[in-house]
Amino acid sequence: MRTATDRSLRLKIGLFVLSLFVALSADTPVESTTSFGPIEFTVLRNGESDRRYIWLHGDEKTAEKALKKHIARYQGTAFLIRNHERIIRIDGLRLDPNRIFTPDGTSKTLMKYHPEASRKKREAIVELLNEGRENFLRQLSPPEGGLLVAVHNNSRGYSLDSELHDADDFTEKPGVTKYHGSLSEPMGKQGRRYVNVEVRLGRLKQQRRMLAYLEEHLP
Repeated sequence: MRTATDRSLRLKIGLFVLSLFVALSADTPVESTTSFGPIEFTVLRNGESDRRYIWLHGDEKTAEKALKKHIARYQGTAFLIRNHERIIRIDGLRLDPNRIFTPDGTSKTLMKYHPEASRKKREAIVELLNEGRENFLRQLSPPEGGLLVAVHNNSRGYSLDSELHDADDFTEKPGVTKYHGSLSEPMGKQGRRYVNVEVRLGRLKQQRRMLAYLEEHLP
């Protein structure tokens, strides 16, 4: 005779097996690596999708966490820079990794951080990135009709200078420095859809909700 205790035990075992099956059958991103010149990226791929994601600034940890959680749940391919600082370093010189997607942008970010460096040294870094840019953008760019999403955080107030060259009209305080080279520039030239998802550092739930909104509302 089967008792209520036996039935309860069988139910618990059945639920455990079901939970285990769901966990094992869930999509798990496949990890690999790629590079843009000397700059290394971890690539997380979950299934087949025309969605691409990128995290560029190593100090924007909320964006990193949000993207890792998102790509574990939704299909797409995420590129995460292997760096813990906001800037990257090449041959001892600092650069903003979101200002190196054009030769002009690379030159200007080098000049911003290192006006004292020799022209020869700066030009060598520009050329090094020129050699690797096309291959990296080919991997990163979504197919026709796809979407590229960049995730960012800010903790010092929103930076206007990254948006000015794409705006039809704007007003600004005197002295704001403008220079190109952000990822939005080559994406615009290719005609690719590009979205920047930026929230204040620490607001993980908000950034996850914004990423989920894109999945639900942008085909």
